[in-house]
Amino acid sequence: MNIRLDKSQKRDLLLITVSAISIIASFIQSLEYLSWIAVLLCGLPILKNSAEGLISEFDLKADLLVSMAIIASIIIGEVFVAGEIATIMAIGGFLEEYTVSKTQGRIRELVELTPQFATRIRNKREEKISVEEVQVGDILKVLPGERIPTDGIIINGETSIDQSTLTGESLPVDKSKDDEVYSGTINLYGSFTMKTTKASKDSSIQKLIRLVASSAPENTEIVRTADKWATLIVVIAFTASILTYLFTFEIIRSVTILVVFCPCAFVLATPTAIAASIGNLTKRGILVKEGSAIEELAQIDELIFDKTGTLTNGTPEVVEVISEDKDEMLHLLASLESKSEHPLAKSIMKYCSNIDLAEVEDFRMHIGNGVSGTVNGSRIIVGNEKLLKSERIAVKGNAKNRKGEITIHVAKDGTLIGKVVLRDTIRKNAKPTIWTLKGLRVRTTLLTGDLYETAKYIADTLKIRNIKTNCLPEDKTEYIRHEQEKGNRIAMIGDGINDAAALKKANVGIAMGAIGSEISIEAANIALINDNIEDIPHLIAIAKKTIRTININIAFAMILNICAMTLAILGDLGPVEGALIHNIGSVIVVLHSLALLRYSYSAKSKAKNKKLGLTKTLNKSKT
Repeated sequence: MNIRLDKSQKRDLLLITVSAISIIASFIQSLEYLSWIAVLLCGLPILKNSAEGLISEFDLKADLLVSMAIIASIIIGEVFVAGEIATIMAIGGFLEEYTVSKTQGRIRELVELTPQFATRIRNKREEKISVEEVQVGDILKVLPGERIPTDGIIINGETSIDQSTLTGESLPVDKSKDDEVYSGTINLYGSFTMKTTKASKDSSIQKLIRLVASSAPENTEIVRTADKWATLIVVIAFTASILTYLFTFEIIRSVTILVVFCPCAFVLATPTAIAASIGNLTKRGILVKEGSAIEELAQIDELIFDKTGTLTNGTPEVVEVISEDKDEMLHLLASLESKSEHPLAKSIMKYCSNIDLAEVEDFRMHIGNGVSGTVNGSRIIVGNEKLLKSERIAVKGNAKNRKGEITIHVAKDGTLIGKVVLRDTIRKNAKPTIWTLKGLRVRTTLLTGDLYETAKYIADTLKIRNIKTNCLPEDKTEYIRHEQEKGNRIAMIGDGINDAAALKKANVGIAMGAIGSEISIEAANIALINDNIEDIPHLIAIAKKTIRTININIAFAMILNICAMTLAILGDLGPVEGALIHNIGSVIVVLHSLALLRYSYSAKSKAKNKKLGLTKTLNKSKT
């Protein structure tokens, strides 16, 4: 893993390293003056931050107690103890800063998708204008390969539109007169004219840009579990120190209380556990960009899936061939489709990769419907039901069935000879993933821009009960907002630009890293670099395990500090021994956190799923 540090982080790491060396040398060589290096390099920044927080915001946090412990140690001549405390606290602060990402989603990719120019038709003349000049009601011409400048309605022509930037649909959508088209989508084939219904600034792509820029979960600033108790600790330690002096008049006891109650282990409890869990996930190809996402993920109630490219492979595949003579039909089909650049044609050619091709004459594309041509002297027509009916060829069945499959018919010399069925296939590991999530008590929902029939087939196959179809980006974010208002914590997993706003709106956004767009990865808190959704249960399980580890760390640190404080009050513990005890506590906390590096949910999940009666289902899904 390549660890990238900014200039500030590199400087902090250098100061911590020098301080640690000075402390070790001071201990080994009994040269206490070397400890001043650690006090100056790591202690002064802590003293400065504590003073600024106390003066500007009356902030009674751990830094204040650490500062008092450092100052008190210096006053009684224990410079080694002061340097030791400063170094340990600097390490904890560095881990916290490193694990909590400050990355914010960028919208550069969306801006690049926004068309800059449009071809307007006025007084029967074409003119090139900037998109900003387009007004509602203008007539625009869109050529093949161009991005649609703004939202509108087709008034003349037929085409296929790639709407994946907005809806995530894996297949192009055929459009004709009176159909609506959206800005930023791609016109794949035929040219058409459209009447604009929205100005550029109000178009779908601009709305998506604003969503990504402004959408954010309500609880992004998660306060670490340790900080919730920091003020109380400061008050307890300071009060105990003052009372001890008033009753005993021994300054050494009061100072020792500040030293032993210095929350090194307490402060390290959270960042070390998060760092270890992030390290565990990184080995699996899961990039956690924000440490706070771990805490949020441990508490999610519902996981929302996008369909295309997440639960499915994202590209149509031939799933069935129907013909009395499959070899002949596939030979004719492949020969004709080899001349087409349509995404469905490419899927068919992938399936027919080992078939010899024949020469094609009189090739013709029927925009949005199919292709035709002459192969081996026979008139071949390949396309949908509409095309074959226009050629007066009888067709049995529907071009689309309830499974969301797309049927391509093949006719030879006016007679139907067969058909091929294509479908965006479900990922092999999708079903066991959904079942395992049920074992983790996480609800699953499918939000997709696809039609109901397609989504229903996917949901039924994977046993996902809650589905929402025909979703534009704003529909997804609205659903998440509604659920959050009901008190539910939501995680969202998606791969496309159209998912970026929802990923950012969710409490935790998870992006499919390898095939996902740059903008969706930037908007998400977590990225699956290997696109393996089977890692999702492990991700959620280790998040829950991390929070349990943090709670145990905090409880242990509190008990240790209270016991040490009691001994200090009784005079049975001095500053040096106190520093040693809280160092031992810090080591125990770190070792406990590091156990997360070896944590694996897979072995435990099998036993849990077996108890839930899911093992049989999982085995069937794998075969």
